[in-house]
Amino acid sequence: MYLGIDIGTSAVKTVLVDADQRVVATQSVALVVSRPRPGFSEQDPDAWVAATLATIDALKASHPRELAAVAGIGLSGQMHGAVLLGADGRPLRPCILWNDGRSAAECRLLEERWPDLRAVTGNKAMPGFTAPKLVWVERHEPEIFARTSLVLLPKAYVRLVLTGEAIEDMSDASGTLWLDVAKRDWSDEALAATGLTRAHMPHLVEGSAPAGRLRQDYASRWAMAAPPVVAGSAGDNAAGAVGLGAIRPGSAFLSLGTSGVLWTTTDRFAPNPGRAVHAFCHAVPATWHQMGVILSAASCLAWASAVLGVEEAGLLAPLGDKPSSPSPVRFLPYLSGERTPHDDAAVRGLFAGLGHETGRDNIVQAVLEGVAFAFADCRDALAAAGTTIAEADVIGGGSRSRFWIAVLANVLGLPLHRLAEGETGGAFGAARLGRLAATGEPPEMVCTPPQRAETIEPDSNLADAYADALTDWRRLYPALAGRD
Repeated sequence: MYLGIDIGTSAVKTVLVDADQRVVATQSVALVVSRPRPGFSEQDPDAWVAATLATIDALKASHPRELAAVAGIGLSGQMHGAVLLGADGRPLRPCILWNDGRSAAECRLLEERWPDLRAVTGNKAMPGFTAPKLVWVERHEPEIFARTSLVLLPKAYVRLVLTGEAIEDMSDASGTLWLDVAKRDWSDEALAATGLTRAHMPHLVEGSAPAGRLRQDYASRWAMAAPPVVAGSAGDNAAGAVGLGAIRPGSAFLSLGTSGVLWTTTDRFAPNPGRAVHAFCHAVPATWHQMGVILSAASCLAWASAVLGVEEAGLLAPLGDKPSSPSPVRFLPYLSGERTPHDDAAVRGLFAGLGHETGRDNIVQAVLEGVAFAFADCRDALAAAGTTIAEADVIGGGSRSRFWIAVLANVLGLPLHRLAEGETGGAFGAARLGRLAATGEPPEMVCTPPQRAETIEPDSNLADAYADALTDWRRLYPALAGRD
């Protein structure tokens, strides 16, 4: 048996997977994001730990024999968050999250301090990354910065609690701006530019490699036969890729989670920072990937649900299974700023085209289409980097909506594949990494593609209408950002 734990932004999800790669049981505990000021986004690191323990305790209650047989554990983590620990190993402040926009000025300062940043890290400095957050802390909370002994990403903090080991994997470390992504090692120059050294960093391993064992007290708490090995694991998107078997060059998927990702696997380091494309290490050795990232995807639907006072399912049901035409309303999904391709932490969302005739369904469809149009920007940014995507799987909570996938297929002009277990992809991928760490099997033997439940093709009758709608939509950002 293997355990996969996904430390997300909105919840911790844990799955039990057997030797035949069947999901035996799942548990989830919701998390809360704090927004103390506009553009700020934080979480209490100990909330991740409490939620993780709660999910495993629940599995102990429902599946004690299966949990006792767990041999390997993998972690999937929300990326980029800055967990600052003091000499006692305790957090000095709340974690600054991936969708926090406070450090835009520090991004400019960091690139001035280290001109080789883009060439070495494969990415431009953006507020979502970890390193600019540390520069912000250095400038605005110097007493906290001075007391910082160790900087961890979210899943590495949970690992520290579970194992006592400060270890990070290559995929998650790629999102810090401290990693030499081609060499798969910390960059001393990058660390020096933020006033840090390797002593402040966890030890690096590949995601499929062993990275500590569960502490004996936790193993006893869950009546495990022996303390399971914990894998190096992965950032959430790389874990999703492992769950989908997207470990071979050319594999592609679209993630409709809190944020949105358009991913493709590569056999080399292939950066394009000018268009805010992310070039990171994969969670398996000698493999990399490119991503276009939008900061708000399924979270846009959650926001609309909260504002309209209607459950998400109630908003989606009247739309049916597929669109008959684009909505007359346009929506910019920049509720937390945007990454690919704009790198604009200050921009915010927008509705355009509202009239007395506008109904709720028009607005909801516009929200879904706005996210799809943002993915079109990602597709084009990847194309500018020399990557053409022919088809893609869809994962994440938003993948449960057939209507949304149909919209995406029309906007992107791609066949998109629905998967039965798309919403647990990150946790399932983490369980696979736990298995690889425990057994030493080759990744290609374990990380096989899942069965596709359905393929949704673009509707050729709507191609021109959606192309025109995309053109209209793309006129909004320059006007909103004050550019011609």
